[in-house]
Amino acid sequence: MPCCSGCRGRAKSVPADSRAAALVEAARDGDARSLARLISQVENGSAELRPVMAAITPYPGHARVVGLTGSPGVGKSTVTAALVRAYRALELRVAVLAVDPTSPFTGGALLGDRVRMQDHAIDRGVFIRSMASRGHLGGLAVAAPQALRILDAAGFDVICVETVGVGQAEVEIASLADTTLVITAPGMGDSIQAAKAGILEIADIFVVNKSDRPDAQDVVRDLRNMLAMARYSEGAWKPPIVSASATTGEGIDELAGRLDQHWEWLGESGERDRRRLARAREEVSAIAVAEMRRQIGGLPGQSRLDDLARLVSGGKLDPYSAADELIGESAFNSYGPSTS
Repeated sequence: MPCCSGCRGRAKSVPADSRAAALVEAARDGDARSLARLISQVENGSAELRPVMAAITPYPGHARVVGLTGSPGVGKSTVTAALVRAYRALELRVAVLAVDPTSPFTGGALLGDRVRMQDHAIDRGVFIRSMASRGHLGGLAVAAPQALRILDAAGFDVICVETVGVGQAEVEIASLADTTLVITAPGMGDSIQAAKAGILEIADIFVVNKSDRPDAQDVVRDLRNMLAMARYSEGAWKPPIVSASATTGEGIDELAGRLDQHWEWLGESGERDRRRLARAREEVSAIAVAEMRRQIGGLPGQSRLDDLARLVSGGKLDPYSAADELIGESAFNSYGPSTS
């Protein structure tokens, strides 16, 4: 029997690392609620996030990460749902991270991509999580890399990451996925769009969705012309073009086959390891930069940064001197503009 009320209180508390380990084990055993709680901790920047990341470290998974991106309205969610159906037919466990745009006024999001995948909502072999972008650029949510680690540790075979409907320059998904699908559709622009630098250059596989439309072959032709102008080294992967109609399932088997071919090429060429190393490097760098900004008070709305910003905007201090003062050293001298 505890000797006092203080002892009783301490007896009830559970260390954060123990709670994290228990959640991770439950998620690995297939408990969807525990998995959802873990991802919520990532999204909310919980204080228990560090113990969670430490707890999943011994469980490097084997999941392949498939990124799906493209302009709004091309049918990314429909293609995602069709791919989930194809993988479930092979009895593979599938997770979906669907990123939705966030209101700049309320911070909320409709999270409508989950609505479009209700056919899989009761399938215990499928986990669907909508994530708000929360103002993060690039078509993804800032918490996406850590959420992927959690899903991988939970034992999923395939993780589909569907981006926000993106523009031509939002290519961040390429640094996160093993295979990037760029989805296009008829009626999204003229042939000049296919020649522009940007999102089309990150594709491992092109998907021309809504291929039952009469002008779909024009899109295929434009993409082929674009690929014909590119130069590929010997042994390099040349992106195939798959015509599909996700609503009817047409072309989805071919798409799944192309995904398998790319996965095999990634392993044989060593590109898979190179991409994952680069992914880990970017993840560590982003965490370190965010922590440095927090420690020096360099986040918007913090008084130290705001005070320096007032001096800069008032013409009393130059921005490089303000940055030097913020970080406490003259680190910018090594890469700032020359004064000579």
